[in-house]
Amino acid sequence: MSKTILITGASTGFGRDITETLSKAGHRVFASMRDPDRRNRFHAEALRGQNIDVVELDVTDDASVSRAVQTVLAKAGHLDVLVNNAGAGTAGISEAFTTEQLQAIFDVNVFGIQRTLRAILPIFRKQGDGLVVNIGSVLGRFTLPFFGIYGATKFAVEALTDGYRYDLSQLGVDVVLVQPSAYPTNFFAATQAPDDQDRAQAYGEVSGIPQKLLETFEGNFKSNDAPNPHEVAEAILRLVQQPVGSRPDRVIVGAAFGADTVNAQAAAVQKQVLDNFGLGFLNTLRSAHTAV
Repeated sequence: MSKTILITGASTGFGRDITETLSKAGHRVFASMRDPDRRNRFHAEALRGQNIDVVELDVTDDASVSRAVQTVLAKAGHLDVLVNNAGAGTAGISEAFTTEQLQAIFDVNVFGIQRTLRAILPIFRKQGDGLVVNIGSVLGRFTLPFFGIYGATKFAVEALTDGYRYDLSQLGVDVVLVQPSAYPTNFFAATQAPDDQDRAQAYGEVSGIPQKLLETFEGNFKSNDAPNPHEVAEAILRLVQQPVGSRPDRVIVGAAFGADTVNAQAAAVQKQVLDNFGLGFLNTLRSAHTAV
């Protein structure tokens, strides 16, 4: 059954691949991005050439998010799936990132999800159905040196996703977290370095490790056995097509690096905590038509 889907950050990388994959599978996809008429004009035109709707959406701007959602509703009349893909990355000595840089990355990776959910959940709740897919990371489960700032945003997405899944479980709205591993996309090329290089240099030889780490990733991605980023799009397609009530809470895509172990242990703890508070029923998605 064809569904209407809105994807954030759809101009390149995972978002672009997810958009094209879902569209080819027969779904009506709205690819959202910043400034599709200028900055991202080339990407927008390429998507429109595939009969994919393009909408302007900046996840850091409440009004922009609201306008985009209204555009989708005006064109499609309804919405079934939201994929929160937009994100930014950082790598470097944590102290060397300014407060403004932290605010900026949290604004995209965390607050951006809150903005889209506040705009769309009234629609999902009214229709008693909907799927939210948040793109997290295996770095939301363990900390890789020099990726602590980025990881902090993905740890936040873990908690945000769990909280929303419980909130919405009795209203027929499904919330799933996808945790990709490292893949050869434009993510590493676009990764932000800390602005305060004087602070970074004060760390001596350690300050050079982040760049070497990025170069190691990029070198591995050029090898013949490099992971295929299309795996992420395929995973999301499977989630979209799965029956309501059968989707997992989390899906790791790619090398887990132990995140699967953390997921299993955390799930057991979460279940016990909810059971202790008499809230175990929130672990089960329930049709809004039978909710009490």
